[in-house]
Amino acid sequence: MSEGPLQVPGQLLSSRRVGAYHHLTLVAPGIAERTKPGHFVALATGGPDTGMSLRRAFSVYKVNTRGVYGGTVEVVLAVHGQGTAWLAHQPPHTPVDVVGPLGRPFALPREGTGRPVSATLVGGGYGSAPLFGLAEALRSRGCRVDFVLGAGDSARLFGVLDAKRMASTVAVTTDDGSAGTRGRVTDALPQVMAAAGTDVVYACGPMAMLRAVTAVAAVRGVVAQCAVEESMACGIGVCMTCVLPVIGDDGLTRMVRSCVEGPVFPGDRVRWEDVGTVPVGTVGAPGTAASGGH
Repeated sequence: MSEGPLQVPGQLLSSRRVGAYHHLTLVAPGIAERTKPGHFVALATGGPDTGMSLRRAFSVYKVNTRGVYGGTVEVVLAVHGQGTAWLAHQPPHTPVDVVGPLGRPFALPREGTGRPVSATLVGGGYGSAPLFGLAEALRSRGCRVDFVLGAGDSARLFGVLDAKRMASTVAVTTDDGSAGTRGRVTDALPQVMAAAGTDVVYACGPMAMLRAVTAVAAVRGVVAQCAVEESMACGIGVCMTCVLPVIGDDGLTRMVRSCVEGPVFPGDRVRWEDVGTVPVGTVGAPGTAASGGH
């Protein structure tokens, strides 16, 4: 099968409310077959006569390559502005132009390397959406899967029942204590990692959460693969709105595009404290001797 993104004239198959979020299923033939856990799609909004020219990027929650209507892609969104409001309130069969799959997906453990890998998956709010396809892929390789899911309150949790169906254990935290344990995912993560003998952490959620998860994983000598939630205006690496400072194999910091080089990065390579800035010494930054591209 060919790889790389496609642009297809899709349509909305269904839309339903899930807690504080909206769960959309889109017919997108060809895209579903190419999608791997951690990929995202970019959806056009507003219809054919809209003034909203920028697409909205969403992590892929699930795909179905054999649907009655052809391949389908499922995404989860929270309404934040005009574009997401339009998507959330369209009736079935609304045409939606879809581009995907985009970005670099999660790296899976190599097969045939001895004992099964133990993976702990950490999600914040609807950022947990891409972790469920990942969990299925990990389980198909014989890996142990444990979940830590958190949110501000119970309405903003996503996927707890999904997690319970596929994981060895599921820890739930909410800031207000309305579900699970009061606190944050990083309060529960050390105990989960110790009990599971975690070899790798996968995380998706707010940037502050990813920074904290990376730090907790590092204490146990484990690298966290983090799917970042930077705003993406184009999704294909042209507009440069989603750049963040990442340390390369050569030890040098570069401003890399989340939509192309990411959205998944090794957490220990991201300069979390400098996100939103161009740190001193970054390759190509004004006043530095180092130069180079992405």
